[in-house]
Amino acid sequence: MLPLERTDALTIGQLYGQVETALSRAFRGRQVWVRGEIQSITDRTGHCYMDLVDPDGPRGRDAAVLKVKCWQRTWAPLRRVLADQGIVLEVGTLVAIRGSIGLYRAKGEIDFTLSEVDVSALLGRLAAGRAALLETLEAEGLLGRNRSLPVPPVPLRVGLVASPGTEGAKDFLGQLEDSGYAFHILLVPAVVQGPGAPTSIATALATLTRAGCDLAVLVRGGGSRGDLAPFDTEPVARALAAAPMAVWTGIGHTGDQSLADILANRAFITPTECGQEIVRRVDQAWASVAARGDRIGRRAVDALATASRRDDQARGRLVAATRTQLDRHSERLTGRARRIAQVAPRRVELAEAEIAGRAGRLGTLALVALDHQSDRTRHWRRLLAAYDVDRQLERGYTLTLGADGRVLRSVEALGPGTVLLTRFPDGTARSAVEAIEKEQP
Repeated sequence: MLPLERTDALTIGQLYGQVETALSRAFRGRQVWVRGEIQSITDRTGHCYMDLVDPDGPRGRDAAVLKVKCWQRTWAPLRRVLADQGIVLEVGTLVAIRGSIGLYRAKGEIDFTLSEVDVSALLGRLAAGRAALLETLEAEGLLGRNRSLPVPPVPLRVGLVASPGTEGAKDFLGQLEDSGYAFHILLVPAVVQGPGAPTSIATALATLTRAGCDLAVLVRGGGSRGDLAPFDTEPVARALAAAPMAVWTGIGHTGDQSLADILANRAFITPTECGQEIVRRVDQAWASVAARGDRIGRRAVDALATASRRDDQARGRLVAATRTQLDRHSERLTGRARRIAQVAPRRVELAEAEIAGRAGRLGTLALVALDHQSDRTRHWRRLLAAYDVDRQLERGYTLTLGADGRVLRSVEALGPGTVLLTRFPDGTARSAVEAIEKEQP
């Protein structure tokens, strides 16, 4: 190796040593706050790495980039705090972070070791965004739109947006199944937690829009603010506000209402309470029908009793009038007593027969009215039972569905190999189409 000609030249290590000394003197070993926009962020082996750029500075190749790292012992508890508050650090997020500045010799870069994130500022930004979205929805006339939609008095066809198998879905379905009513539940599965949840929930609500349900229900069990964050997003809010039928929410929470709760037709704090209210509504409708039948029966009985009393009164008045007339004209009719004795019993018999005939007609009319109203009550009961798909299946009918769970009404969309689901009373059979034979018109 040739000797260096300059004796005052620094080695790389010496140069970096002087840089580190300068950094130490400049910041005196203290931690500083830095504000920037996240350009990239990754979570590897429990550690967090992100690049921050100046939000007000140039972009592209001229952008000033700060390499930030956060070790696992700091990042793990910090990540839990952010999740509990519903905060997601992603590309484009403006953050204020606190940490120490150092030199990464291997790459000759200034790096920043993160120790704290200004959560209050992020929460304020989230609250401001939510308030702005509410103002926008109100300006567009969507804020109270779903609350103005009517709910049928007997909502037996219920569309459900939930994550199948979760406690929230089980609690809601348990209330309807235990009620004894013939509810038809159309369950549209959706992801209710995580980054993909807003789009999944909005898509599920749109699917129910095309299903023609009496009522749509959106449920989720309890969780932290971060777990419930999808229900505060614009896609869910707009999908709910645009729904053509009433949407009820049963989102387990103990704190502030979500945007979904604010925009819904009705909001309940648990899925269980939401299911109980639907059952109570059907209970009221059934009680009203039963009460009408009871009132009709009582009125018929009262009418029959009134007719009987009137017959008795008429008979009494007739007998009294006859006796009065006989007493008043007894002297004048003495000579005709024998004829009167022959005629009077016959007239009394005719009068009694006429009264008896009237009583019979009144009783028959009352019974006919009672039978008519009983038929109407049975008609209502059959009408309610007719909504039950399971009863149709028990009668021997089957239901053919596509692989996506939709009812098939034509062979137009079928082809060889298409998967069919045939629903029977005791289960579902999966089959594939071998050939199609169309009926000639």
